[in-house]
Amino acid sequence: MRIAVTGREGQVVRCLVERSREKPGIEVVPVGRPQLDLLRPETVLPAIRAADPDIVVSAAAYTAVDKAEDEPEIAAAVNTVGAGAVAEAAAVLGVPVIHLSTDYVFAGNGERPYEEDDRTEPQSVYGRTKLAGEKAVAAAHPGHVILRTAWVYSPFGRNFVRTMLNLARDRDVVRVVADQFGNPTSAFDIADGILAIAPQVVGQASAARLGVFHLAGTGATHWAGLAARVFETSKALGGPWARVEEIGTGDYPTKARRPANSRLSTARLRDAFGWRAPDWRVSCDAVVRRLAGAPE
Repeated sequence: MRIAVTGREGQVVRCLVERSREKPGIEVVPVGRPQLDLLRPETVLPAIRAADPDIVVSAAAYTAVDKAEDEPEIAAAVNTVGAGAVAEAAAVLGVPVIHLSTDYVFAGNGERPYEEDDRTEPQSVYGRTKLAGEKAVAAAHPGHVILRTAWVYSPFGRNFVRTMLNLARDRDVVRVVADQFGNPTSAFDIADGILAIAPQVVGQASAARLGVFHLAGTGATHWAGLAARVFETSKALGGPWARVEEIGTGDYPTKARRPANSRLSTARLRDAFGWRAPDWRVSCDAVVRRLAGAPE
């Protein structure tokens, strides 16, 4: 099975390529710039066609949440128009598409984990463009799986876990927000989930295996809780660590409004595909060990 994934350097792309090496019979083909440029929709179909995929994973996105407030047109071009173009290309080629979306499509004012059919009410440009992208994907291709995920980190690129470790090299105390709750999710777990799902939707997928699903780490915490876990694990390995000072959202203003509660229920994904991400602490520890160069 050949999986074409949009992008080359993103966290999910890199983890998907690495994990696929452990799966005989599965080949992951990254497709990115300059051949595929989501700001130039006319490049999408030729680039994906050249990869000759059995399924397409739409992973490339504009993810700079605060910067999107100043660049709404670019964010929309990538996250909405670009996402729709990828799904349309998959439809033309007659293969299914798995599209990655975000917990930021929700307002974040609920008291329980969000389910897939709960009301969407994004509070940021990023969230609005990603929700519009979900709609564009669904309109372009009936054979779609939309995976909403959250708080993504990995050993690669820019993410919260790496930022915390970098801050701890120069600071004894790191101030971290403790009133925003969500599901920390390793990009390796997203990759594993995609590799479990893809064979089940190639060919004639049932209606229960199409549509919107939540794929996120099992269990929830706040940002300060995630930071504390990162430092605890790093300290045990002899790496950088700091004391966490819990603060409120109001003490750390950002351009984009973040959901106070973006916890996601993943029961639908488990029931449809028989797969569930590990506990977030287990996955977090694995990434910190990887960054520390410790054995798995």
